[in-house]
Amino acid sequence: MVKMRLFRMGDKKNPIYRVVVVDSRKAATGEYIDCVGHYNPSAKTEQVTIDNAKAQEWLAKGVQPTETVKNLLVKAGAIEKSAKLSPSKTKGKKSK
Repeated sequence: MVKMRLFRMGDKKNPIYRVVVVDSRKAATGEYIDCVGHYNPSAKTEQVTIDNAKAQEWLAKGVQPTETVKNLLVKAGAIEKSAKLSPSKTKGKKSK
């Protein structure tokens, strides 16, 4: 399965991420198919640079973005926020 996910770069405690298209079986810092954009959370204001045409082209081919990348794509305007959100990955507290 091909996914769109973040590729961590930068120094210790100063991360910079690339938004990449990669085979899900590859390592997190392994080789990737295509670089779609950049994300810098360390800047004073979060910097998100996405090539919208390239991102939409990959999404049309069936690439599945991770939750974080999906949020970044919505911020950049590459995709619209869907009304139906997928459930969160964390589990809620158990009721007694």
